[in-house]
This record gives sequence, C-alpha cells and structure tokens, in this order.
Amino acid sequence: MNRNLWLLAVLQGLFLTNNVTFIAINGLVGLSLAPYGWMATVPVMGYVVGGALFTGPVAMAQARLGRRRSFQLGLLVAIASVLLCAYAAAQRHFWGICAGTVLAGFYAANANLYRFTSAELAPAGMKEKAVSLVMAGGLIGAVIGPNLAARTRDMAQAPFVGAYLALAVVAAIALLLLWAIDFPPAPPRSAVRSGRSVRELLRQPVFLVAALAGGLGFGVMNLLMAATPLAMQQCGLPFSDAALVLEWHVIGMFAPGFFTGHLIKRFGTLPVMGVGVALLATCIAIALSGVELPQFLAALLVLGVGWNFVFTGATTLSLTAYAPEEKDRAQAVLNLFVFATLALTSLASGVLVTTRGWTWLNLGSLLPVALVAMGLAWLALRSARPATA
Repeated sequence: MNRNLWLLAVLQGLFLTNNVTFIAINGLVGLSLAPYGWMATVPVMGYVVGGALFTGPVAMAQARLGRRRSFQLGLLVAIASVLLCAYAAAQRHFWGICAGTVLAGFYAANANLYRFTSAELAPAGMKEKAVSLVMAGGLIGAVIGPNLAARTRDMAQAPFVGAYLALAVVAAIALLLLWAIDFPPAPPRSAVRSGRSVRELLRQPVFLVAALAGGLGFGVMNLLMAATPLAMQQCGLPFSDAALVLEWHVIGMFAPGFFTGHLIKRFGTLPVMGVGVALLATCIAIALSGVELPQFLAALLVLGVGWNFVFTGATTLSLTAYAPEEKDRAQAVLNLFVFATLALTSLASGVLVTTRGWTWLNLGSLLPVALVAMGLAWLALRSARPATA
C-alpha cells in the first residue's frame, strides 16, 4: 500500500475521532439542555440529518472542485461547526447545539467519501484491501475519541465546551495532512455529466443490495451505539465506563480493517457480509442478557466487528456496480442511504431508551438485521442461478 493510502487512513481516523467524540458527548449535552428527556439525542440526529441534507451539495462540490478542494472545504466547515457547538454549550443553548451538529453534517458527508477515494488511489487488484485499510484508520478515533471526551469535558467552565474546542484542533491537523496526499485529477465536466441516472443505478440488484445493506447495517450500529451512554447512565454506571465501552466498540469497528479486505478477496463479499449479519444478531443477544458493564462491553465490541464486515463488504460490493464517470452520483446515493437511516435511528435511540428501555431498543433492532439478511440471500440466489445454468 502506498503513502497516499496510509495518509488517507489517518484522515479517516481523525474523522472518526470527531464522530466518536460527538457520540460520546452530544447525547449527554442534549440530555442536560433539552426541553424534554426524549429529545436527548436530537443533537446526534442533527449530525446525520445534516449529512443527508448535504449529500447532494457535497457530490456537486466533488465533481466541480475535485477530491482535494472538496475535502479541504469539508474540514473548514468542521472547524466552524464545532466552534458553534462550543459557543452554544457555553451559553446552554440547546438549539444552538443542534444547529452546530447539522452544519457538521457537511464534513460528515465529505469524509464519508474517504473510503471510496481509497479505491481510486489503490494499485490494480488491491481495491478491497485499500478500502479495508482506510477503514482500519478509524482505530485512531477509537483510542483518541473517548479519551478526548473524558479528559476535556471539564476543561472549560461549562461541561463539554473543551471537548468541542479540541475537535477544532483535530480538524486543523487533518487539514494540514490533506496537503501531503496526491489525489487523482478531477474528471472533465463532460465525463461528469455522462453515465447512467440514479434510477438506472438503483435498478441493479448489486447496487440496491449494497445501498440497503450499508444503510441498514450502519443504522443498527448507530441505534445501539447512540443509546448506550444513556442506557448506562440509567443503569447507574459512570461516564468513564461509557467511554471505555465506546472505545472498545470503535476498536471492534475498525481493527478488523487490517484483515477484512483479505477475507473478502479469499471468500467473497457476500459470505463476509453474512458473517457480519450473524455478529449483529449475536450483539443483540448479548445485550438482552444483562445490563452490567461486561454485557455492555461485549455487546458493543461484537456490534463493531459485525458492522465492519457488513459495511466494508457493502462498500466493496458497490464498487462493481458503477463506472468511473458515475462515481459522484453513485456515491452520493450510497451515502444518502446511510445518512437517512442514521437520522431515523439517532432519534429512535433516544426515544426508545428513555421511554421503552434498553430491552425494547434491542428487540427493535432485529427487524433491520433480518432485512439485511434477506437482501444478501436474495442476491446470492440471483448470482447462483446463472452459474448453475
């Protein structure tokens, strides 16, 4: 793997530092400032709603400005958004926090394209491993994110202001590293406007299953992860335990990145995704077995590994379903599926855990897991028929 891919993996890690810190603190900030308890995860939802809203503008920016300038713009917006959150937290302004997280969605929509960019920077025949390696960069976020939240939450007079300010520094470091990456040149405008429409892309079974699996797999992970700090607080566990659980969860999400690409290349995309679905179901079973620290820790760790297999597989699967001139609109659709389910599950996690409890939250997660399993089985059967004939 070349230098560009390693640097891109670091950028992915710094992006996940932002994500993990947001997850660790936004629900708690929301709980302390929201007019009603069930609105605690609205700031978390604002982040992914912003990602969904900005998916189209980001796709246009990528097409017109190219990878480098669009990623730079995303990081500048990231700095502005966390500064707005810091100010709102200091003033104890709930809707200001929500506005800041919606704005941060522009950065999320941009940085979610790092994994696709890795395939463009990879040597021939190494796309699966390149995607997997860049996903593994999220380990940086696993280590830094929870510790950053825990150590900076009380640095300022108002809780968590220090954490938001620290994220501005993280984005500034990413902005500097971005200059060292050699991105491929932007395609000509004529090529950008060619290719199939979104409707035609969605008619392909491979593209449709990749989009649904990526979105629903991410949604299940987010539903359980976003609710975990609130559920642990309800169970009387300290914030340090929640930070530990999130740290191991994100390790589970990204440590497999060092070998998921090898597994996909050896066994195929669909079998690896199938194992991921089984792990998501195992996570739910563990979570339903108890509400002590060991259960939270084991469930979230397994959840992370299951998500990695499903999401890395979905990304790799999608690469076979569109041409280079279609990449901006295809990747925008894939990200829109992700952000739409994230928005729904971010709100649902707060509502369910504060009104119905941890048990019903986990039982509700079984439906999207089953839908992903059925989609993979359907695609596997379609793929087997021509081979049998």
